[in-house]
Amino acid sequence: MGTLPDSDTTARASRAPWLTLRRREAIEGWLFVSPTLIGFLIFFLGPLIAVVFYSLSEWNLLSQKTTYVGLANYADALTENPDFWHVIRNSVFFAAGLVPMNMALALALAISLSRPGKGVVFFRTVFFAPVITSAVAWAIVWKFLLQGEAGAVNQMLAQVGIDGPNWLREPNWAMVAVIVTRVIKMVGLNMILYIAALQAIPRDYEQAARLEGASGWQIFRMVTWPLLAPTTLIIMVITTIGSFKVFDHIYLMTGGGPENGTLVLAYYIYEQAFEFFNIGYASALAMIMFVIVLSLTIVQLLLRQKGSA
Repeated sequence: MGTLPDSDTTARASRAPWLTLRRREAIEGWLFVSPTLIGFLIFFLGPLIAVVFYSLSEWNLLSQKTTYVGLANYADALTENPDFWHVIRNSVFFAAGLVPMNMALALALAISLSRPGKGVVFFRTVFFAPVITSAVAWAIVWKFLLQGEAGAVNQMLAQVGIDGPNWLREPNWAMVAVIVTRVIKMVGLNMILYIAALQAIPRDYEQAARLEGASGWQIFRMVTWPLLAPTTLIIMVITTIGSFKVFDHIYLMTGGGPENGTLVLAYYIYEQAFEFFNIGYASALAMIMFVIVLSLTIVQLLLRQKGSA
């Protein structure tokens, strides 16, 4: 005859354990992602909520008084303060000059350096080195190079009979100088992205096009360029966002001058927050910049989808 099971054993068997395999896997998954999640909450979502709150209030750092004003800061920027639209024009001009120049130069360098050859590694290193160079050091060095008659750039131009302008003291030339120096610093990153994309394209496409009698320009226009479209979109979005966030070059090279000729939105936000201590207005400007960058990104994505349809 079989023995009857013990009552305690039967009770334990009848109760399913709380920590099942599914629950244990879920807990382990949350533990693995918790550092990233906590960082997201502390360093992104939390500050974003704080900026939205401050943008709806009047908070002066000196007096430490906070007053709810609703959308008054936004109305001030959009309808009452003429400096805001001047800053927006400068920011758009900066982006319109930097993005195409950066992408065109990066693509040209990538095509030249995408295939193995003598000196390719050296030139890749040379063009990528500014990316990892300190932005502070880069801006300070270029500030000395672009001085008036004492600057190395104007001295070299004088050797060929060209009287160079005072690059950082004339409003029109100051913006050009900042754009060019920024392009030279960051073009190496986009060059590497384009090189990776070019090396991922199968050579069979190019060989087939050559057999059909296509020229080098036709191969690039009909084969290479369409296959680079996803990489081009990524580079365009990254470069556009970066152009609206530029601060260090403006701060160190021109300080927004001369005559506010290089006063872009990121520097204007810093100026309002930490020089005039108007945190509420600066927060509203930051939210406006967020909306502008988000809108540009969405438009670029929609254009890409329309082009690939």
